[in-house]
Amino acid sequence: MDDVVPVLLRVNGDDVRLHVPPTRTLLDVVREDLDLCGTKHGCDVGECGACTVLLDGTPRLSCLTLVGTVEGREVCTIEGIATPAGLHPIQEAFDRRVAAQCGYCTPGIVLTLVALRARMPDASPGHIRDALGSNLCRCTGWGAILRAAEDVFAPCRGGTA
Repeated sequence: MDDVVPVLLRVNGDDVRLHVPPTRTLLDVVREDLDLCGTKHGCDVGECGACTVLLDGTPRLSCLTLVGTVEGREVCTIEGIATPAGLHPIQEAFDRRVAAQCGYCTPGIVLTLVALRARMPDASPGHIRDALGSNLCRCTGWGAILRAAEDVFAPCRGGTA
């Protein structure tokens, strides 16, 4: 068993100090130690995107990320993107477009789109599809997901949703 070490993270805006083995995955820490269960446990090999979190604003597969490698960094989970004023615009668009069926993949997809919007608010449909290339959804057929994304990105391009 690995030695336990102190790890300081900023998770959803709060400083969190943990004592965990450095080889434990960020996914396990987020779900089991911090009880943030919106991040989903999917394939464990980085192929489905269900475990996506934002690490310093960039989508990261938490099942492949060792907690010892993220000391002092900012982690944002799906629980961290809404504000007291309301849902994130991407969450609102998903709700309007009914872009989730079972919902298992939704947190990872939403966080991927949040990161894309932060770096490219006028992303084209091609950019959106490329950004979502590492996320799998087996329920929706992607139509509603892409329409929800267009609702958010098209106005920034001067278009309409």
